[in-house]
Amino acid sequence: MGYNEINIKKSLNSNDTSEVAIILCTKNSEDTIENTITKVKQSHYNPDIIIVDGFSTDNTIKIAKEIERTTIIEQPVKKFPGKGIAMRAGLKEALKKQKYSNQTHNENNNIDNKKHKAIVFLDADIRNLSGEWVNSLADPIMKGEYDMTRGFYDRHPRDAAVTKLIARPMLDIFFPEISHFEQPLSGEICANVQIWERLLKGKNGNSPPDGWGIDVWFLIEAAMNRFKIKEIYLGKKDHTSFESYKDDVGKLKKMAEQVAFTIIDQAIRYNRFKEYEKVIL
Repeated sequence: MGYNEINIKKSLNSNDTSEVAIILCTKNSEDTIENTITKVKQSHYNPDIIIVDGFSTDNTIKIAKEIERTTIIEQPVKKFPGKGIAMRAGLKEALKKQKYSNQTHNENNNIDNKKHKAIVFLDADIRNLSGEWVNSLADPIMKGEYDMTRGFYDRHPRDAAVTKLIARPMLDIFFPEISHFEQPLSGEICANVQIWERLLKGKNGNSPPDGWGIDVWFLIEAAMNRFKIKEIYLGKKDHTSFESYKDDVGKLKKMAEQVAFTIIDQAIRYNRFKEYEKVIL
C-alpha cells in the first residue's frame, strides 16, 4: 500500500468519529511521531489524525501506519520548503468531511459523513506535546467564542530568531494591529472549518504561499478579514528542530527570506507598504 492511500488501522463506526481533526506535517519525524499522535489522542475530543508527509526517508510513515485512525497522505508537490503546500493538502483532506474505515482511498463503503467542526495544526517535532494543547486550542473554537486560536509558549532564549528579528518587527511596521501576537509564526493553530475554507480559497489572487510564510499569512489574512483571534499560552515548547539551528541561526536564512517577503507582499496588497516611511533610519 502506498501512502497516497488512506491508512486507518481499525474499522470505525459513527460513534468513533470526531468533530476535531489534527493535521501534522511531517518530514523525517520518526523520533517524535508516535509520541505526538499518542499524546494528542488523549484530548477529550479524541481527534482524527491526518499526516501530510513531505517525502520522509526514515521510518515516519512506517510508525504512523501502526497507529489506529491515522490518515496518511503525501505532500502533493515535491518541493522544499513546502510547509504551505503540505498545510493546504492537509486542509483539503480534512474538509472532505468523510471518515474512512481500514480501506484504501479508492474504496468507499462504510463511509460516515459526520463533519469536522474544527481543524488544528500542530508541529510534529514537539517532544512535550499533550492532549491539553489540543483542548486549549479547540475549546474556544468549539464553544463559538473565537474564529481562530494560535499557540504561544516559553522557548529557549536562542530560539525563534525569525520571529524576533523578522516577523514581529515587520508586523509592527506594516500591521501594527497584530504586532502584539507573541508567536506570529506559531505552528499551533486552530480554526473552525468555515474559516479554513475561506482562507484556503483566498481572494483576488491572494492564495496561501507554498513555503515558510504560510503561518504569518494565515494570521494576516484572519486579521484583515476581521476574524476573532485569540492567542493561547501553552507553556514550554521543546521541539527537535531547534537542535538543527541552535548553534547557527544562519541556517534559517530561507525561512527568514520567505517570511519577510510574505509580509511585504501582504503589505502591498493591503496598501500598507507606505508605512515603512515612518521607520526612523
